[in-house]
Amino acid sequence: MDGVDVVGRVDGRTARAERTRAAIVEAHLALISEGDLRPTGERIAERAGISLRTLWTNFKDMETLFEASGAEVLRQQDAAHRPISPGLPLAKRVDAYCRQRARLLQLIAPSARAAQMREPVSEQLHRNKLKHIERVRDEVEELFAVELAEAGPGREQLVHALVWAWTRPAR
Repeated sequence: MDGVDVVGRVDGRTARAERTRAAIVEAHLALISEGDLRPTGERIAERAGISLRTLWTNFKDMETLFEASGAEVLRQQDAAHRPISPGLPLAKRVDAYCRQRARLLQLIAPSARAAQMREPVSEQLHRNKLKHIERVRDEVEELFAVELAEAGPGREQLVHALVWAWTRPAR
């Protein structure tokens, strides 16, 4: 019986810790979405309704917070993603893909702007960007496999050009 109580308490603590971490990530992303592209730990903690100490107990530094926030942005993208059939005619695939990319880019735009400012000094933000680019590459290669196969020796150059076009920062 005592073991059950201990397990229950541990599970409750774990659930509370997960809720706290989620609140911190949500606060971080909300501040960024509202235009605070470099939110401080103090502002994040205040927005999450926690102490600064609780913030740093849950995340050892900004890099670990960037990692968790990046994972949440990817989760949001996954939720918003709608599969496009590779069997559609090329023009319809291109149209559907461009519409979807535009929608997803609007979703991640605030985070991307914030990350762009800190990426030169943040290894985690650079890793987050590489994950995003790899996802786009995978989508392009899957959705346009037939056309890419027809590109012959120029296939890799074409893939790089398409990925660059769909991942470069807006000017």
